[in-house]
Amino acid sequence: MTGLPGAGKTTLLRRLYGLHGAESLPVTMGTVAVIDSFQAKRHWYGRLGWAPQPVRRAVVFVTHLSRIRQALTRGHSVIAHNRGCGPYVLRGFAWLARRHRASFHLLLLDAPPEVALAGQRARGRVVAPKTFARHQRSWESLVSRAKSGDPAPAIGAHIMDRAGADLLQEIVFDEARASEHRDAQSTGR
Repeated sequence: MTGLPGAGKTTLLRRLYGLHGAESLPVTMGTVAVIDSFQAKRHWYGRLGWAPQPVRRAVVFVTHLSRIRQALTRGHSVIAHNRGCGPYVLRGFAWLARRHRASFHLLLLDAPPEVALAGQRARGRVVAPKTFARHQRSWESLVSRAKSGDPAPAIGAHIMDRAGADLLQEIVFDEARASEHRDAQSTGR
């Protein structure tokens, strides 16, 4: 799941999966692992104060990725929050999914920039203007590609606005379709 910082990704995960915001580890519900990038940040909270911000950010991101990899290794379906929608990050997720014979789909939570900025202010975590502008450029490119039918590097993408997210009751992982996709990939179909 991706979107601009402040779009409502964490709020959606909390509502759908009963998260309370104090988790520092992924939450597993049945065969689904719910992995919010904030969980990795919370895990390292207060333990990396000595490190410069770029190092702390890298450690948190690597922790987030390793948790996704661990869940895939265990055979879990994964719903992972990630605010990064740049091509390198998405290619990395796609590679990770392929490596574990899983399908990589995008759920794009599309909120207008002013709504996302208001969401940031409401939660008390505001992204620097330059960083937000970079996210916005990547986001606009990704949404444009997805709307034109090109979800690459994902095999599918679903764009949802905030109103649609408010109506969402569950995210269903269809194992039969995922198995068909893996079989098609292995036979070259």
